Formats: sequence, C-alpha cells, structure tokens
Amino acid sequence: MKPWSLARTVQCAKCPWRVSTDPNEIPNGYDVKKHRQLERTIAKEGDLSGIYAKELRIMACHETHQAHCLGWLMHQLGPGNNLALRIACLSCENLDEVKLCGPQHARFEDTLPE
Repeated sequence: MKPWSLARTVQCAKCPWRVSTDPNEIPNGYDVKKHRQLERTIAKEGDLSGIYAKELRIMACHETHQAHCLGWLMHQLGPGNNLALRIACLSCENLDEVKLCGPQHARFEDTLPE
C-alpha cells in the first residue's frame, strides 16, 4: 500500500462526534438531511463488503472536504469496527498524531439532532 497522511490530526471544535457539539450549531451550511445520508459511511456489523469495494466511503470534515472527519475516523477504527478503513490506515503515516477533544458519541445516531 502506498503511504499517505491525514490532512488534519486535531478534531475540529464543532465535530458532530463530540458529545458537547449541538449539531444545529455546526457552521458552513449544516444540513440535517445530508447528515443523515452519512450513515452510508458507517460499517455495518458483520458486513465485509467494504473490504472489496473499489472506493472507501468516508465522512469528510464539515470544515473542509479535504480532510477526514476525525471523530468518525476514530469511531470507525475503534467501536465501529470498519475493517476496510482499518486496512487502509495500515499505511497512514500520521494516524498516531490524531487528537480527539472530549467525550465522543458511541453511535452515529447520537450525532444527529434530536
């Protein structure tokens, strides 16, 4: 695998994965309908099809689409058990520099407004 690096390594202030973030206060044209559609980036338990996909579905940061959402990334590498992402991150050169800020949501559904 070709080595690559994350575009950012510190979680943004209004990341929806942060428990302290009110999704209604996310800047840059937050749209709850688009947020709900991001569920397609969440690995499904027992589904290994992502390993064979030509393109890995990721959640981009709402501040810049040039970077991964770090809350999503760390969730999917941990409790989300996204095996395709885990394999892709084996060649990530700066994954160990990721810093999350505060408690994180346990499930994608919890990142949505109530």
